[in-house]
Amino acid sequence: MDRDQAIRLNDANVEQIERLLHQKVQIWAEHIVLTPLWWLGVALSIVPWIVWYCIRERQCTDRILYAGLFVMCLSLMLDIVGDQFGYWHYRYNVLPLVPTYFPWDLTLMPVTVMLLLQYKPGANPLLKALFFSLLTSYAAEPFFAWLQVYQIADWRYSYSVPVQFAIYLLAHYLTRRYQFQPLERI
Repeated sequence: MDRDQAIRLNDANVEQIERLLHQKVQIWAEHIVLTPLWWLGVALSIVPWIVWYCIRERQCTDRILYAGLFVMCLSLMLDIVGDQFGYWHYRYNVLPLVPTYFPWDLTLMPVTVMLLLQYKPGANPLLKALFFSLLTSYAAEPFFAWLQVYQIADWRYSYSVPVQFAIYLLAHYLTRRYQFQPLERI
């Protein structure tokens, strides 16, 4: 395949994607926005952060937020990959052009991890990771599937367990780091 053909094929693909995204926004605007499940998504995007802010340990805020940001980035990236490969998709997106469920990746996952990290910080992290992975894989995912917000195509809840387990353990590890170097002027 020559360069010009590759460019033409890629441009045609981008045009198809743009048409589908325009259609997705229309469907969202006409059938999703302001529905009860959309409002649930909006509430789940805001309320957990308010709860966390009120009950957080103030002296650990920076460290816990550091882990929360990591969880956000990783869960968002993995969710996009899963959606793009057709393992699952979301029907009631809070924002139409975000292919993932915004409340899950940017609120529910990080806030749950942050709360677990600050609750009984001396507890065995493996047990907490197991609890988190089982809770998210066998309670939260089926609940959102039952609500029909989350549609599984080529995925099983059990596949999520090791992923969620690893996410929690990595976040736990990040909160235990004492190796930050002081910033120096350049």
